[in-house]
Amino acid sequence: MKRFLVLALLSVSFWATAQQKPYVILVSFDGFRHDYVANFNPPNFKKFIKQGVRAEAIIPSFPSKTFPNHYSIVTGLNPGNHGLVDNTFYDRASNEFYGMRKKELVADPHYYGGVPLWELAKKNGLRSASFFWVGSEMSDPARRPDYYFPFDDKVDPRKRVQQVLDWLKLPVAERPHFITLYFSFPDHEGHDFGPNAVETKHAVLRADSLLGELMAGVNATRLPVNVMVVSDHGMKELPVEESTFIFVDELVDRKDKSVKLVNGGTQTHLYVDGQEKKDSLYAVLKRKEKNFIVLRKEDYPARWHYTHYHVGDIMIIADEGFYIREGTRERFLNSAKLGTKIGVHGYDPASVPDMYGIFYAQGPNIKKGAKVAAFQNIHVYPLIARILNLPLPAIDGSEEVLIGMYKK
Repeated sequence: MKRFLVLALLSVSFWATAQQKPYVILVSFDGFRHDYVANFNPPNFKKFIKQGVRAEAIIPSFPSKTFPNHYSIVTGLNPGNHGLVDNTFYDRASNEFYGMRKKELVADPHYYGGVPLWELAKKNGLRSASFFWVGSEMSDPARRPDYYFPFDDKVDPRKRVQQVLDWLKLPVAERPHFITLYFSFPDHEGHDFGPNAVETKHAVLRADSLLGELMAGVNATRLPVNVMVVSDHGMKELPVEESTFIFVDELVDRKDKSVKLVNGGTQTHLYVDGQEKKDSLYAVLKRKEKNFIVLRKEDYPARWHYTHYHVGDIMIIADEGFYIREGTRERFLNSAKLGTKIGVHGYDPASVPDMYGIFYAQGPNIKKGAKVAAFQNIHVYPLIARILNLPLPAIDGSEEVLIGMYKK
């Protein structure tokens, strides 16, 4: 009987300790620009901000693209250090072109450097879950969350929210303490109609409704849950006019197989074997500079940390307000809706503040009412690690940047 009571007490003690151990839900609304709350007045976002902390903005790493920056947030590394240097790039080691829609490559651990937060949690005895996030589908079970779903943007956003709440209702021993949740809007609408369009406003309000549902469910659990709302980048409005676009097919001979080209819109990576060929191509492109600049890898700005072998040997980099297209000018003029607006991202955030995204947070480990200056997204990782009491691996982010918003 005495032994039974001891075991019962130990069980109750374990349950109580697990109940009090903090949780973190990391939510991303893709392409949510830093000023959308001020511009579109979403009530649940405003309530969320009032009850927690807000940053003036979150600054993406270069390039301000979806895959590089979502993975920077969960690794604390710049893209040039974790390997996802763009949404699409060429990998000489595998002789493959990595791309967001290539499922087998998206799941290949070869492309993912660093230690994602879910992997760090697993190494330290914490369960994790992901309803979509870049890197969460890795084929190696040791490197992915305990619970995850292969990306499918057709999944009802409300079902995603409900699944997160269901994870929080699991038995203590099975319950994840770190959860990621991803939505692809308002990025799509920002691209199609521009960041100032009514369609983009409606997408922001749809995100607002989901945030309200999530917070109502989280509060009902009475668990010590910290919620962080982020975005990967902002959005720049461009007019659909012939003069807006740079036609890369007019700059590079696409029939020359010695040059591999990957176009990211705001920048084009050129992979060239052989110093003589590289020097020749660079000289040709420099003479054609107009609304873009051409840089060799050795001349990339240090702030980009763009030294990884996935990066192009030469890059064509569009000036702010211009965008690089593949295909002929004639094809564009035959299909474009001239006079309309679109939205793009990928520019260097150091010179284009429209690339800035959002960071809002609230919970038992977040000081209420604080406001912090704009900061680079690599600093989110050490804050989450501190809340979850996880040891920091080697990262680019610094714990000191956001420590002022942390509360024991």
